[in-house]
Amino acid sequence: MSGNTEMHNDPIAVVGLACRLPRVTTPDEFWALLRDGTDAITGIPENRSGATGPGRETGRGGFIEQIDRFDPAFFGISPREAAAMDPQQRLVLELGWEVLEDAGALPSSLAGSRTGVFVGAIADDYAALQHQRGLPALTQHSLTGLQRGIIANRVSYTLGLRGPSMVVDTGQSSSLVAVHMACDSLRRGESHIALAGGVNLNIAPESFVGASRFGALSPDGRCYTFDARANGYVRGEGGALVVLKPLSRAVADGDRVYCLIHGSATNNDGGGLSLTTPDRAGQEEVLREAYRLSGVDPAEVQYVELHGTGTKVGDPVEAAALGAVLGAARSADAPLRVGSAKTNVGHLEGAAGITGLLKAVLSLRHRELPPSLNFETPNPAIALDALNLRVQTELEAWTRPDDGPLIAGVSSFGMGGSNCHMVLSSWSGTARPSATSPAAPGGTGSVVPWVVSGKSPAALRAQAARLREQVAASPE
Repeated sequence: MSGNTEMHNDPIAVVGLACRLPRVTTPDEFWALLRDGTDAITGIPENRSGATGPGRETGRGGFIEQIDRFDPAFFGISPREAAAMDPQQRLVLELGWEVLEDAGALPSSLAGSRTGVFVGAIADDYAALQHQRGLPALTQHSLTGLQRGIIANRVSYTLGLRGPSMVVDTGQSSSLVAVHMACDSLRRGESHIALAGGVNLNIAPESFVGASRFGALSPDGRCYTFDARANGYVRGEGGALVVLKPLSRAVADGDRVYCLIHGSATNNDGGGLSLTTPDRAGQEEVLREAYRLSGVDPAEVQYVELHGTGTKVGDPVEAAALGAVLGAARSADAPLRVGSAKTNVGHLEGAAGITGLLKAVLSLRHRELPPSLNFETPNPAIALDALNLRVQTELEAWTRPDDGPLIAGVSSFGMGGSNCHMVLSSWSGTARPSATSPAAPGGTGSVVPWVVSGKSPAALRAQAARLREQVAASPE
């Protein structure tokens, strides 16, 4: 890699993943959805507040199941307090535990550590629903249950973490900005490990109707990113978290490294024609700064996961900025490939950036580029050939002729102009086993114990069933 390496420090390693997305409960399931080129967009579930009445005018979206289900005893929470908690708090608690499991980190071992928690969140649907019930509905747990900052603080409290703990709200770019802030915290030594991501649940009819009457939503419930049919976005919900460490620490700890984050940048575009109209110059600036700080030459980037909402105004601005900074930096026979996960699971708003990041991480990990859906005819306001861009419309192996690292960018933009772009790469190194890593079996036929645990008999049985399913799916 080449470029200006000023302020460029140890890359940040992504060592753990967890997600709950429409029709998806694990990163593996999300990858299967992406790889198969399918979407998870449905009608509004009947058990949602917006399922009847004014909510019906919004039509379709991406939804997750059982947001009312939660095991409070697992986290030491009373049933009464759990009922007063925003489901976003409950979901992030679950994701926090799952992402540490994926990273191979024992949650209890982090107590007292400088582990940071950074969560992007912009929705207050549950608070709106509770307040509609009037004063009698408020309890001793309502203040903490409905306070958005507690979404991150719950994780820190439950696990005894002493690093920074915050909820980030920059509009629709919130979760990628949260990852950006987590990386900065790690580079400064403020955090030694970080959990970062975002959450977004669409459970109040007012939030659906507000987006619809603003004119942001696709009338036919499809996201047509960069396509001539682009007519608005489709709402999605869910959440995702990543575990981050400086690469040197991840190697020393013997971690599995999914990919590296080399740098990122955030800015505000200073205002386009209106408060919510994106500005090309501002987007170009955040792109140039991200590659300057990351030390990566824009010509080396092979793929960018777009903000890509499928709007008539936003898509052409994003395409023009990418063409100016990345498209112009490469030869005409190697256009920059682009795509958007919003065509698969909808626009997760406060969790949109982490969803796009997760797609990029999985693509780097599997060395494949999945298709971006609903693209047939380019938006007439986007001159793809002139901009040296190509929408990724089919599953394709991701390789480099020189066998160098695969490099991707991820963009996320807030409706008020808060932009973020992140630069990632594959990593082919090997981690050094830590002193606490278990020794490998001695040879064929050797026997090792397989310890299964749970916090209750039912949880123990469920965990054993999950492990059995994993062995059946991957007998090797």
